[in-house]
Amino acid sequence: MTLILKQLFALLRLLNSDTGTNQIAAGVACGLILGFAPMLSLQGLLVFLCMFLFRIQIGAALTSAAFFAMVAWLFDPVSHALGASILETESLQPLFTTMYNLPLVPLTHFYNSVVMGAGVLSLVLAPLVFFGSKRLIVAYRVKVVARFKSSPFWKLWSGTSFFKWYSTYDKLRG
Repeated sequence: MTLILKQLFALLRLLNSDTGTNQIAAGVACGLILGFAPMLSLQGLLVFLCMFLFRIQIGAALTSAAFFAMVAWLFDPVSHALGASILETESLQPLFTTMYNLPLVPLTHFYNSVVMGAGVLSLVLAPLVFFGSKRLIVAYRVKVVARFKSSPFWKLWSGTSFFKWYSTYDKLRG
């Protein structure tokens, strides 16, 4: 429970920071793909590689991956139906046979109907999640943060000596 609260507070701190909305939204979209993919698979490794190579917020990706992993089981019937229809397509059988005989490709577990369907579903939903989360982040920063910073509580809190000390410490630290 403590780990979940720590991640949620880290996400709130991230949303209130100066981190770009594209980086956070890309992290949420990568979290969708990670959450729908099986653990310890090649596609998960490729997403982690992309997160390290590009400027993608890793904290947002890991937090959203935990959320989407809990939600992914709701999509299992849809993923199974989609994956089974793709895997049973007669014209794709030679491609799947060739892929299965390659050295690393079977590590993706593409031959499982739920994994195939979840992979396709996550790739289709990733752009929607990217643009949706980007829009939500901008709206959060404009409406919620601005309203909170104009509240009497924030004005009272920001006038304390502890807050001034912490802001100085935060500026000096990094």
